[in-house]
Amino acid sequence: MAVAALTIYLAGLALAFGWRSVVQWRRTGDTGLRLDAGPAGTLRWWAKLLFAAALLLGPAGPVSAIAGLPPLGVLDHRVVGTAGLVLAVAGVLATLVSQLHMGASWRIGFDPGERTALVTTGVFALARNPIFTAMTATSLGITLMTPNLISLAATLALVVSVQLQVRAAEEPYLIRLHGAAYTAYATRVGRFLPGLGRLRTPPGTGPEQATGTRTSIAGP
Repeated sequence: MAVAALTIYLAGLALAFGWRSVVQWRRTGDTGLRLDAGPAGTLRWWAKLLFAAALLLGPAGPVSAIAGLPPLGVLDHRVVGTAGLVLAVAGVLATLVSQLHMGASWRIGFDPGERTALVTTGVFALARNPIFTAMTATSLGITLMTPNLISLAATLALVVSVQLQVRAAEEPYLIRLHGAAYTAYATRVGRFLPGLGRLRTPPGTGPEQATGTRTSIAGP
């Protein structure tokens, strides 16, 4: 199971970052990579640092399991591992589908001075950040396949980094960039899961009038 987990993780990483960047470059002449983390110590910087840590810890969990690190007893069960296998594979596939649905707007990270089209169709009609949701599902699946402390730390680091990136960096950027169009979309569609984490507007303020300064971010 640990070998399968490592294989799935590395394949998912190669497809989601390598293959997708090549496809983007061939279609648009741009790899879509926006790796600048901003000023050191900012929430955006911490989000990138934790995300990098999650990527490094991801394969370390299966490798440590192969090397003999004992699993957490409560999760050391064939049924749990099989469920993790299904979840990890589904997460990789969902990541690729979500990336393709972004089309030319696909980016890893973002440039605050760049303007891209707002994507609200396909899987983005179900959740505003389906790529992050799918990546988290993959990480959780790997953790269930190799349930040790390192795998658990990888998933925790990913969850925290995604929350920081979306709430403190990407959502304010999208509100500034798209204004009422984004807030109207965000009042209808959940942040990571359907219906959960929708933006709220003050009483008497419709989504079409909402702005970044008058909209509160609520929900998981």
